[in-house]
Amino acid sequence: MKKLFFLLLAAAAAYAAEVRVADFGARPGDAVNTAAIQKAIDAAAKTGAAVVFAPGVYITGSLFLKSGMRMRIDEGVELRGVQDTAAYPMMPTRVAGIEMTWPAALINVYEQRDVTISGKGSIDGDGKMWWDAYWKLRREDYEPKGLRWAADYDCRRPRLIQIYKSSGVKLEGLTLKRSGFWTVHICYSRDVTVDGATIRNNIGGRGPSTDGIDIDSSTAVTVQHCDIDCNDDAICLKAGRDADGLRVNRPSTKVTVRDNTVRGGAAGVTFGSETSGGIRDVTVENLHVLAGVPNGILFKSASTRGGTIENIDIRGVDMQGVGTAIAVTFNWNPSYSYARIPEGIKDYPDYWKILTEPVPPEKGLPHLRGVRISDVKAAGIRQAFNVVSYKDSPLRDFTFRNLDIEAQRGGTIQNAEDWKFTDTRIRTPEGQGVVLKDCKDVSGIK
Repeated sequence: MKKLFFLLLAAAAAYAAEVRVADFGARPGDAVNTAAIQKAIDAAAKTGAAVVFAPGVYITGSLFLKSGMRMRIDEGVELRGVQDTAAYPMMPTRVAGIEMTWPAALINVYEQRDVTISGKGSIDGDGKMWWDAYWKLRREDYEPKGLRWAADYDCRRPRLIQIYKSSGVKLEGLTLKRSGFWTVHICYSRDVTVDGATIRNNIGGRGPSTDGIDIDSSTAVTVQHCDIDCNDDAICLKAGRDADGLRVNRPSTKVTVRDNTVRGGAAGVTFGSETSGGIRDVTVENLHVLAGVPNGILFKSASTRGGTIENIDIRGVDMQGVGTAIAVTFNWNPSYSYARIPEGIKDYPDYWKILTEPVPPEKGLPHLRGVRISDVKAAGIRQAFNVVSYKDSPLRDFTFRNLDIEAQRGGTIQNAEDWKFTDTRIRTPEGQGVVLKDCKDVSGIK
């Protein structure tokens, strides 16, 4: 009898620790449930409970999670973003390296702590409306005027999940799809774990700039056991753009990326292009990059970004059918990277001034050093290396161990100093080696 009593007590406690959105009026179907779900979130935050959903698709605008609570999105549950710009309120944040106001994400952990979002369900941004608006603005209006660089900032598209100025956040399981813009943006935060997420942004079209997971001027972040198919950087480390990034001067540091698979995106793992605050102390291990991805490992920046990328340890990378195994470009995408307001345009937003603020040359050059890459197996690759830096900012102190790359050609390494290769095999159809240009103290590779 006593045992039954304690079992009933435990069951009652577990039930009390759940807040059902249905009790606040949320229903699956065509109705917009933003207000009802937010009321459930606010109630759960008072006791540290979990918000739970009955199976079904729930249409909603921006939701704001609170400290100490959990949101559980179980199998059979989908949160789907409403296609209404008014449902995503404008808020201060950072986007693509500069601080500005921007639409809130569908799910927001904004200046909170100890929040968990978990389950086997899905969060769907239903982003095609924003994808189409972006392409229309960029192709029909901005590119003909020399404003390619402004399109990403002026077409304000909601992210799927924003973790901003927060700590102790866990994102576990879940399928994340069709984000209007970046999928998971971790900014100015610490102690964040993304574990077991499945990201699918190429459903019903190819969403532009639908990055998978962006770690932006944040500390102590772990990304593990994720499976990503997106249309830009899959797992990306960032730290601010140009003058505004140098002003903030906040690095991304103490980051662990392990046991992930990238099926689609710009690279398996990307450092940059926003590097102004620096990126350091990063470990990447057991990364699988599948056919069609342009790059396996990518470092990118620009001559106005500044910042230092250092103490990077990458090991255990398997690549199949990738364009370039290891790429470094510090003059990345000039039409986007270098903002200039064309003559004749007088009326423009304040953040254009921030984007076009000059950066002194001595502060603008990015730096990359202290990189260790080991245990790389790559087959069906177009080229092994595509590495270019500036004469005044050589790529220093790289060590490579146990690289086995089968490629159509070896590629090029330019402006490298103190690079050491051990047990490295670059196999090409005609035995063509890697071309070294303006390099110093590079050993162990032909």
